[in-house]
Amino acid sequence: MRGAYEVGVVAGMMEVLGRTSEQGPLFRVFSGTSVGAINCTFFASRAHEGDHGINHLVQMWKSLRLRDHLALRPFGLLRTPKAALELMPPMRPGRSMLDASRIETTVRNAIDFDRLHENVADGNVQALLIAALHVVSGRTTVFAEVAPEHSFTPSRGSGRIAYQERITIDHVLASAALPLLFPTRRVGGRFYCDGGLRLNTPIAPALRAGARKLVVIAVGHQASPEEQLQKELSIDESEARDISAPFLVGKLLNALLLDPVHYDLRILERLNQIVEVLGEALSPEEHERFQEVLVRTRGTGYRKIDTLVFRPSEDLGQLAGRFLRTSLDHLDLGRIPKQILKRTAGKGLGREADWASYMLFDGAFATELIQLGRRDALDKSAEINTLLSS
Repeated sequence: MRGAYEVGVVAGMMEVLGRTSEQGPLFRVFSGTSVGAINCTFFASRAHEGDHGINHLVQMWKSLRLRDHLALRPFGLLRTPKAALELMPPMRPGRSMLDASRIETTVRNAIDFDRLHENVADGNVQALLIAALHVVSGRTTVFAEVAPEHSFTPSRGSGRIAYQERITIDHVLASAALPLLFPTRRVGGRFYCDGGLRLNTPIAPALRAGARKLVVIAVGHQASPEEQLQKELSIDESEARDISAPFLVGKLLNALLLDPVHYDLRILERLNQIVEVLGEALSPEEHERFQEVLVRTRGTGYRKIDTLVFRPSEDLGQLAGRFLRTSLDHLDLGRIPKQILKRTAGKGLGREADWASYMLFDGAFATELIQLGRRDALDKSAEINTLLSS
């Protein structure tokens, strides 16, 4: 659900730049993982429009309804009887606690895959890169659909593998499939799940596809040292003893899906500094030899990358907890699900509901995230114009 924040940021960027559908594409390389894979694929499918169809994606997120898009499967994790298996299609998804059929239909209706392939063939899209986790081997897999006149250099690390092929709905849903909650997806005979578990910010694939400027949208709030200290001092001991299971699940999801983002961005910043220093310290001949070694050992060299990073200015877990406490009575849910949510809303340290920020598939909550993303983008109007107006 945090992906709605990404949509809000892009909407704000288009507003700052005054983009219209009649202009050429603003972005040509798209790299996404987890729910970001859905957004990136949509933007690539609308790359023939100067605003990448942002208003349509905003409406898609706002159309979500909890009753339809958060349907529980009470026995979804149990083994399916053999007789029932024989009646199911061979490409059925894996087991899960949630029924993803409505979400799949929403995504399938929103993304025009035929137009996506046309945009890649025409060069409107230089590359679309979707990351997923291969369940059996635990290796990060990058699926790349690349324009004919461009190239993608895969990583040579043993923990990653890449396939160049047409992106389909299964690639996208596989990348967004949180284990146990959503079903694993079969792509090319292999099962995959959420790519954010190992590659939350797919920066490297974008660079290996030739990107020279980056817009990175993280969905985790990075508290200042002062904010973190204040939060720790405000913890009540009795509240700390009452940490709920949903609270722990939310923190686990944060650790798996959000924490690596900050590390990746620090690495990128350090590499930019190294490239700048080497450019000043080495002669042209020495610098060329240095790049040759990098190409020989890792497949590509280093270059300075201008980067614009967006992070939520508010903690999305606290935002979700506040939304549940104030809006739960108005949500279109059955009595039992509503009671369960009411018992767990904001219960835990700091009255956060991180788990809900991932699972609250509701248009009203999406609207709040979109508005936050838009505000955060407008606050960086100068940086947006500096990076993208030229």
